[in-house]
Amino acid sequence: MRTSTTTAAIGAALLLALTGCSSDGTTVTKSDTKPEPAAATTSSPAAEPKPQTTFAVGETADVNDAENDVAFSVAVIAYTQPVKGPQPPTPELGGDTWATAEIKVCNTKGQTFSVSQFPWSLAYEDGTRMEVTGLNGGDLPKPEFPTDDVSVKAGDCVRGKIPYPVESGKRPARIVYAPQSMAEPLEWTVPTK
Repeated sequence: MRTSTTTAAIGAALLLALTGCSSDGTTVTKSDTKPEPAAATTSSPAAEPKPQTTFAVGETADVNDAENDVAFSVAVIAYTQPVKGPQPPTPELGGDTWATAEIKVCNTKGQTFSVSQFPWSLAYEDGTRMEVTGLNGGDLPKPEFPTDDVSVKAGDCVRGKIPYPVESGKRPARIVYAPQSMAEPLEWTVPTK
């Protein structure tokens, strides 16, 4: 009887090893790489996952700011370069053609807050940033995102285009949203074409 019990225990251990199941219930898949050493188990609570801060153009970020009693969504709907403007930007503005980022911000719950173009910028791979010009009106692409602070009540949205003077031969890597009230900026990856 003892031999069959020992044989059964060895067989069960071999079966667990072959199917890749560990004693803690996780499933391990076979890989051609050398396995990593097991991490030491600690009794400290699991770290909170870092919130997502990078999105693709067209995706919406949902922000819950409990400290300021507000929840909102923000999206970069489109990025367009070049865009026909009233005339090409002047050299003082830093570009030779216009581009636009179409933005939508919605207050989904809580206190009224204000939005404007100024927390938005274009970030390039070489580290340069293109800030908004503050220009509005005239023949700039419509609808325009507000340049001055505009209040957004719960259940309301603001949508429009922000114009940027850009160099025609360069495309930004990211569109960055960095209001002062947020610790981490949100970024949308600009498609290469």
